[in-house]
Order: sequence, then structure tokens, then C-alpha cells
Amino acid sequence: MAIKIRLLAHASIEIKVNNQTIYIDPSTKDTGLKKGDFEPADLILVTHGHKDHFDKDLLKKIHKGGTPIITPANLKKEVGLVGVWDVDPGQFMKLGDGTMINGVEAYNVKRFRSPGTPFHPKGLGAGYIVQVAGKKLYHAGDTDLIPEMDALEKIGIDVAFIPVGDTFTMDVHEAAEATLIIKPRIAIPIHVKGADTSVFKKEVESRSSTKVMILNPGDVYTLE
Repeated sequence: MAIKIRLLAHASIEIKVNNQTIYIDPSTKDTGLKKGDFEPADLILVTHGHKDHFDKDLLKKIHKGGTPIITPANLKKEVGLVGVWDVDPGQFMKLGDGTMINGVEAYNVKRFRSPGTPFHPKGLGAGYIVQVAGKKLYHAGDTDLIPEMDALEKIGIDVAFIPVGDTFTMDVHEAAEATLIIKPRIAIPIHVKGADTSVFKKEVESRSSTKVMILNPGDVYTLE
């Protein structure tokens, strides 16, 4: 069954499958997106609390009565809606339609707001593996290249959304190394922030069988 993946902007991803709409990090804050760019959601995942990933007003707009919202534990109460579930790294949740959500680590080890204070501390954010329609989609969240990525190869990731923008996340070279470790079938760069994604593509494709799909905001990739 085909899965349609659309890069909305920045790290906001829309996934359409089985007549359902799934969003990861939907936000109008600092992304150039508007509330009208989002349809009502059947499932929403939020990786962490920075406003370009976590937009409470938008969540209230696109949330339907039974829409599950998945967040790290520290954001659960802040959402202010019914149906919010925390799935932290190492935890998982199976939804009624068979969709499985696995939380994975996402944090900085070399990018700091001030000495000793990372932009994304360990324990306050997460990445997710979404298993749907027989495929495994990994959204890395805002993260550096971290040791926990070593365990992801054996999972068999079909599509990996990898941040490449530097400053708050991996740069293109670190993102390429992470992708070579994870070995997804497809890698899609996100959180670009002006980075040269062609460098990421060249490094990954010259050293592995992973195909890099560079999407501009609004582009759709169909995963068969």
C-alpha cells in the first residue's frame, strides 16, 4: 500500500496512508506555514517543545475528537487536550489500527546554548519510529549524531527523516554518517536551515545503497 509523504516545511511532515493523515512536528511557528496548510489529523507526533516543532494553537485546530497526540512526557500536560500520550525513548505504543510508535533518543552532545547547556538536552525530546502499512518511518527529531543510533540498523528503517542544518542539529557530514549507520532504504533531509543537501546526498549515495530524496517544501514522495 502506497504511503504519501509530504515535507510541509522545516521538520513538519505529513504522512497519508489508509485514508488517514499523520503529522510529525506540525507547526506554524517560524516555518512559514499557515493553519490552512493542515487538514484535520488522525495522529499527531511531537518530538520536543521548541515552538518550530510544538505549536499548541495548531494542535487544537487540527485535533479531532479521537486523535491521539504523542509527545515526550514533559509536554503531555502542556498540550491541554484529551488523548495525549507520552512515548519516551525506549517506550512504544500500539494504536487500535495497528500503527506502532516507538520512541528513540534525540539530543545534542556538541551544540550548546551556553557551556554545559545543550540546545536539546537528553531526556526532554524524542525521535519516533512510526510503523504503518508494513513500513517503518523514522523521524530523528532535533539531534546530534548519538550512540543510540547504532541500534537502529537492525530495525530495518524504510524512510529516515534526518536533520542536516547544523547550529541546533547535525550538519550535512554528521547527518551522512548517521544515515550510513542507520542504513534506511530512503533518507529525506529535514531541518535544513540553508545547508547544502547535495553534499549530504553525495556522501550517502556514494557510500551506501540508501537513496536520498531531497524534497522542497510541498513536495510529495510516494513510498511503495
